[in-house]
Amino acid sequence: MNSKLYVEGGGDSKALKTACRKGFRSFLEKAGLTGRLPRIVAGGSRRNAFERFKTAHDHGNGTVLLLVDAEGPVTADGVWQQLQARDGWQRPNGATDEQCHLMVEVMESWFLADREALEAFYGQGYRSNALPPRQNVEEVPTEDVFNGLAQATRNSTKGGYDKGAHGFKILEKLDPAKVRDGSPHADRFISTLSRLSS
Repeated sequence: MNSKLYVEGGGDSKALKTACRKGFRSFLEKAGLTGRLPRIVAGGSRRNAFERFKTAHDHGNGTVLLLVDAEGPVTADGVWQQLQARDGWQRPNGATDEQCHLMVEVMESWFLADREALEAFYGQGYRSNALPPRQNVEEVPTEDVFNGLAQATRNSTKGGYDKGAHGFKILEKLDPAKVRDGSPHADRFISTLSRLSS
């Protein structure tokens, strides 16, 4: 697949960017995209990921896709409309809906769809019943996602949830089928990648 996927994450640290790419690569390979993955670019901040995507799109550098947190409930009819309404980001000329994808509300929302992976990662002292009990993880407000993770993990062998130290390692361990079941936008994202790479 001759394409690039610009993802939010990785900050400014080389090690964190590597962990970000590795986490998304592992997750997508388990989703059945082994050997057909786009090149994953850790964009750092949400805004920076968008700007890098836009530059690549405007220069016609092959197929480019964007994956960022929604940072709130999705209320608009389309993903570009959502980003324009929330952030004032304009859809680049010629960009299609299938090029833009959202983690709703945040990447950590996906974790709630695979509680077994969280339990295996955190081990003894982890309390799954502290997590918000919703089937559709996109309905859980961001604050509740992070509060639930903090409560569930604070007495675990790895300590409380730490985005930098734990986030992408957990992403590697998630079952994509469970994430797709719990997150319509994740299902849309993986379905789009599968279609573009076939």
